[in-house]
Amino acid sequence: MNSITHRNYKKLALQVAATGMSFCEFDTLNGQVSNLHQVNFPKGSNIDDELWKVFVHHPELKLQFDNTLVLHDNSFNTLVPNALFDENYPGSYLQYSTRVFEGDFFAWDSLQGHDMANVYVPLMNVNNFLIDRLGSFDYKNTNSILVEKLLDASVNIEEKQVFVHIQPTHFEIVVAQDQKLLLFNSFEYAAPVDFLYYLLFTLEQLSLNPETVKVWLLGDITQESALFEAAYTYIRHVALHDTTALAQRWQVTPQQASTHFILLNA
Repeated sequence: MNSITHRNYKKLALQVAATGMSFCEFDTLNGQVSNLHQVNFPKGSNIDDELWKVFVHHPELKLQFDNTLVLHDNSFNTLVPNALFDENYPGSYLQYSTRVFEGDFFAWDSLQGHDMANVYVPLMNVNNFLIDRLGSFDYKNTNSILVEKLLDASVNIEEKQVFVHIQPTHFEIVVAQDQKLLLFNSFEYAAPVDFLYYLLFTLEQLSLNPETVKVWLLGDITQESALFEAAYTYIRHVALHDTTALAQRWQVTPQQASTHFILLNA
């Protein structure tokens, strides 16, 4: 552990997916973000090649940080109540929701205060690439942070709430009721009609009435986006999730706080 005299008061968080990477440098002494950047990878490109390009074009990633956290942005995960979780057999929980292979490496995050674990397949080629450039670091699955923070947002709210976290090619749905997780799922989409279909299908499966349920949208979305307009057409109470407190905490805009909700909560 660094002593107070050797600390840089800087933290680095990187969010890596097959489609791109975003990173954030935190100034922990002044409570602000000193650098927030997103890079999109060309479709079908090799992720190792694209990561190499990011480090070439962003030498600031090679600075010294007190803490570095790598977030694996994929849906190869499942949430398991602690009462049912056996860490000796993590792959057994994933075999029904995603394709797993004998050589896969499995990891899990503990969701603090929510009595569950998120079991997932980390991108080991990403870890191997980054350890040569960053040294030691911690890593998590992005959905661990997403679910944890949205469950916290539902505290003392007895009605069921639907949170939809949107990314360019996929989105996650979290349904919560006073910090109880009722559903988590991830869907890929190519057009607003796909997004709307999966969202309305989820509401139907949970017997949630589009006329009465509250749906909160966050992530890569604004009120002017086609996805928001599609949801607003068929769901009466739909709005953007309030990220004002997160924006104020790190001195960024509310839109940045929404788009990079997971990264800024890392």
